[in-house]
Amino acid sequence: MPSDTGKPSRIQRELDKGLAYAKDDAKAIGSLGADAVKSTAYLYPIYGVVYFAKHPKLLESLKPLIIRSLSISLVTLSVMATFAYLPQAAVLTVILGPLSLIAAIPLVLAESYFIILFLHRTFLTPAVSERIFDAVLVQKGHSALVEQGRALNKRGGSVELGKSLLSPVASKFSMQGVVRYFVTLPLNLIPGVGTAIFLLLNGRKAGPAAHDRYFQLKKMDKKAKQQFVEQRSAAYTSFGAASLLLGLIPLFGPATAFTSAAGAALWAADLEKKSQGGGKGGELGGKDENVDVGVGHVEL
Repeated sequence: MPSDTGKPSRIQRELDKGLAYAKDDAKAIGSLGADAVKSTAYLYPIYGVVYFAKHPKLLESLKPLIIRSLSISLVTLSVMATFAYLPQAAVLTVILGPLSLIAAIPLVLAESYFIILFLHRTFLTPAVSERIFDAVLVQKGHSALVEQGRALNKRGGSVELGKSLLSPVASKFSMQGVVRYFVTLPLNLIPGVGTAIFLLLNGRKAGPAAHDRYFQLKKMDKKAKQQFVEQRSAAYTSFGAASLLLGLIPLFGPATAFTSAAGAALWAADLEKKSQGGGKGGELGGKDENVDVGVGHVEL
């Protein structure tokens, strides 16, 4: 709404920016499809799940957080299924007829995901994903890189993550991101294809955000980060889309934020290995170091 001076308000300016970003994303997605598939970066969120399964100690250290995450998800999904699903399905009946019962499902899941993500960032410590990211990098032999931003407590054959030496990576929602999400939300009404486009559009922003800690440890400035991301735009989009897709899984989806952090670290380890002339061969992210890595104290 314009202000008394005739100039648009700050909220209006942010909304306009969000709409502009959404349009730019839509144009860019059309040229990224094939490259996104070729990149195979969309597999890393799945690799993160496998990594947790192979490292039960990491999973055990996060058990209280995972339980809390599942509780938040259960309550949110129950409320949305009770009060949002049938009303929205009824409204969609006018447009889609009997298909409305199916079309309303991804719509409600996407709405629930946003609410759960907000609650996660409010009631669960945002620094947990950073600790997971750092722990995986240490396990993959990149202690020197992690020490650029965190104290490591080394004792014999074990390493425990200490206090972060850098400011926490920003975890707040941006107005542009919120606008993008809700502007593209109706795409879920188109069975299959619509949801895929929704994931890609929002994955274009979510992908680079998964590596914010990596950029921080690498001491990249804004220009260097932008160039790095643009060179791998399709890969980051596919990673973000895949992690968002896992997040939409009812009940268990939001907990995959932890496993996707591990997947992002595995990808970063592979990027480091490639930059050092290691190529793509061998174990994913490089071989595990023969050291016991602990995430350290996790706030609740």
